[in-house]
Amino acid sequence: MSKILIRGAKVLGGDPQDVLIDGETIAAVGAGLDAGGATVIEAAGQVLLPGLVDLHTHLREPGREDSETVLTGTKAAAVGGFTAVHAMANTFPVADTAGVVEQVWRLGKESGYCDVQPIGAVTVGLEGKQLAELGAMHDSAAGVRVFSDDGKCVDDAVIMRRALEYVKAFDGVVAQHAQEPRLTEGAQMNEGIVSAELGLGGWPAVAEESIIARDVLLAAHVGSRVHICHLSTAGSVEIVRWAKSKGWNVTAEVTPHHLLLTDELVRSYNPVYKVNPPLRTEADVMALREALADGTIDCVATDHAPHPHEDKDCEWAAAAMGMVGLETALSVVQQTMVETGLLDWAGVADRMSLRPAAIGRLEGHGRPVSAGEPANLTLVDPAYRGVVDPAGFASRSRNTPYEGRELPGRVTHTFLRGRATVVDGKLA
Repeated sequence: MSKILIRGAKVLGGDPQDVLIDGETIAAVGAGLDAGGATVIEAAGQVLLPGLVDLHTHLREPGREDSETVLTGTKAAAVGGFTAVHAMANTFPVADTAGVVEQVWRLGKESGYCDVQPIGAVTVGLEGKQLAELGAMHDSAAGVRVFSDDGKCVDDAVIMRRALEYVKAFDGVVAQHAQEPRLTEGAQMNEGIVSAELGLGGWPAVAEESIIARDVLLAAHVGSRVHICHLSTAGSVEIVRWAKSKGWNVTAEVTPHHLLLTDELVRSYNPVYKVNPPLRTEADVMALREALADGTIDCVATDHAPHPHEDKDCEWAAAAMGMVGLETALSVVQQTMVETGLLDWAGVADRMSLRPAAIGRLEGHGRPVSAGEPANLTLVDPAYRGVVDPAGFASRSRNTPYEGRELPGRVTHTFLRGRATVVDGKLA
């Protein structure tokens, strides 16, 4: 590989510095570095971050390649500044065996746009009745450390306890989709004033909060690690804050869309706003932002959920739940967290790279931007303003809630172990 000199970038938003990449590694960081035959990228005014890490991505392969493939999903990830994603297990067949997680892992290796770390299912077929092959998936070539039935809740307390006990042996983590199924039967949106006025089935906050409360208690009892997926309510924030105050091993994530959008948008009956968990109230959004800022919520995770147009271009009740998010995540975080003064760029690096990599025990990612570290890097132009046009997405699906909305910031370059996957905002 040739050398690359990134000149004059604000490393983590700080003073301008030069960063020299030599092969797969950062060779030097400092002012006035000698290019020495390196390819030079003039980055004045841009922010250099460690490559972003997503703990919650739906790549859909195997089984729903009409929505996304590992190749198209990792292209979308690279465009969004990600160098690693964790692929959720709700594929067809379900990623509940060593064979399936190894297939996803190998497809990630072949794609070359970002690292793909498969997440294994907690239960066989996501059915919540019998533990999946947790040990075999961990011992496989994919080296699975995170397990989740995402899309469904592990609602049986005994099964959840057994899973927490099992993964403790190899420092794994159970990532819970917190949704009490009996409290959300027929639910279509957040339960509140808007659902009452629209006559849509309500999805109460307590359906999420009750599961989180149970699971933090179980994690404490077992002495294991639990991670809360796509936390969405102010009450959930308080439970996680309380659990952390006890010193329990609890982490949580928030999606970009739950940091920006509210249930008021459902008044349009546009199924692009239908998501699980549902868009909540303005008060919930503000609580989530504050919790991400103070570290109660550990990280931002996209919950990138691609769907073909026929699954979204229909009446609300029949529409699939989910939104694509890899290509817009950093822009939404810039708007909701950086431009509001709640986080600086070092904080963004912490919440979108360092912490998710640490939770997933993902080596080589979430590292400091310093000499000797792997050259997994993202260069961002924060001054850019652009209207979201899904026609230009690298993802195979177009179900974004931000179409036509102006968002700040643009990833200009992404580097995976020193190799450019994105150059001047376009796939290399």
